[in-house]
Amino acid sequence: MFKRSRSSKSAPIVGLDIDGGHVAAAQVMANGTFSVKNAAVSELPRGIMRDGELADPGALTEALRGFFAENGLPQHVRLGVASQRIVVRTLNLPPLADERALAAAVKVEAPDHIPMPIDEAVVDFQSLGDVDTPAGPRTRVVVVAARREMVERFAVAVADAGLRVEGIDLSAFAMVRALRSGAETDARLYVNLGGLTNLAVANASGCLFARAASGGLDTIVSTLAERRALTTEHAAQWIAHVGLAADVDTIEGDPDLVATTRATLEQGVNELAETVRGSLNFYRSQEAVETVERGLVTGRGATVPGLVERLGEKLRLQLEAGVVHADDAVAEPSRLTVAAGLAVASRD
Repeated sequence: MFKRSRSSKSAPIVGLDIDGGHVAAAQVMANGTFSVKNAAVSELPRGIMRDGELADPGALTEALRGFFAENGLPQHVRLGVASQRIVVRTLNLPPLADERALAAAVKVEAPDHIPMPIDEAVVDFQSLGDVDTPAGPRTRVVVVAARREMVERFAVAVADAGLRVEGIDLSAFAMVRALRSGAETDARLYVNLGGLTNLAVANASGCLFARAASGGLDTIVSTLAERRALTTEHAAQWIAHVGLAADVDTIEGDPDLVATTRATLEQGVNELAETVRGSLNFYRSQEAVETVERGLVTGRGATVPGLVERLGEKLRLQLEAGVVHADDAVAEPSRLTVAAGLAVASRD
């Protein structure tokens, strides 16, 4: 969205998702169907990312160079960004069919809704079409603004790895693009639980709201690792093993470690629920909101037994795990959702 693809249509595009603790890349077949055909996931060293923003560009460049070489991936990428400092707003503008006129209207209206200096921001928008409002027909647009320095910092680090950045998009938009079937008629919540809690509200027209917050599944894993002096890899294994579905007395393993893991998960889900609830309340305080009663949860958090169901109970929403379709040879599809959505410009 911030930067659109200009390369030849024949150039294979890889969606590149740089999460807090991992990097994921995916190629997608989207000719009538939507399926991941080639993908790879690798852990990122701690310290490269911080709350969705790039803290160590040099280390990211080296990690990406090795990641793409090891997996033999194409060099043309569409990059996703997610940060607490990215602003997404939905505006109702006078009916405008002409793209240039719509862009001009957004340029005039956006500064009143974007809490950052416009001359320091990259601003883009997507039209959601015409809607009826109490004030009459309006053209609804979703406006996205990000600090220019943040976006350019990402792009330079990726390019220095020998990759060609063909596009830069909001990770939340990519998540929706990957998971939305096209048959939905109501507004739904989409949540990616990874290094961040990245969420969106979207209906059949497109994404109405998006927000990223700290404290995804990686935070729960880190908390357990610190409490029991475990490596993050070991802690992640215990989180997946214990989950929230089974009675703790039936789970194999050291009873104290099982109990600590369950307690850490319970606390973590409470915090996740507060984060999501706060974002939904902010969405509901804006104009042109739609009722949200159900949603999809993806990312590594969606694979933890019982987590999606528990989160739904706390939010009083009907939630289910959302995973992109992938070939049998593709590993960890739950961590490929954003990358898959980035690999295509649309689901049409």
